[in-house]
Amino acid sequence: MNDASPLQPIPDHIAPGLDVLFVGYNPSIRSSRTGHHYANPSNRFWRMIHGAGLTPRVYASREGEAMLALGFGFTNIVPRPTRTAGEITKEEYAEGRKALRRKLETYRPRAACFVGKGVYEQFAGRKTAGWGFQPAETEQVPGVREFVGPSSSGLVRMKLEEMVAIYGELARWRREELGSRS
Repeated sequence: MNDASPLQPIPDHIAPGLDVLFVGYNPSIRSSRTGHHYANPSNRFWRMIHGAGLTPRVYASREGEAMLALGFGFTNIVPRPTRTAGEITKEEYAEGRKALRRKLETYRPRAACFVGKGVYEQFAGRKTAGWGFQPAETEQVPGVREFVGPSSSGLVRMKLEEMVAIYGELARWRREELGSRS
């Protein structure tokens, strides 16, 4: 892996009618270099969604495209890779907001899961109502439920067990409302 190689956005894994579209801030340096979402070894995403009951096993970041068959997709509000979300500019968020809205309107996932409160707040332009599903009347794209979970970044101090409990609500909804594909 060449540290001098230019950083590139990573492709979305998205298709029409997904159960859940996971929305991150932007790719990490590691994700950019590998071409896979949530690729940093310190990122707890894959363990978190498995522990919550969303997947039948812990997937590796390189298996992200296979998640489409389970009803899950991946995108970011900003495509430019950075070391931290703090490096994202207001202009990038403004453009990302528009692009994400177009993706939600085009692909119509049943739920958009914002992996981090800040991602949701940048998209919605307001504070969250707390963890979990946001009030239906505040949906940015009617018919696309909005779920806010903690960021899975290793920089987040929340314990994995707490994160799993929050994402467990998404897994229960999926089982009860949609029937599980996993």
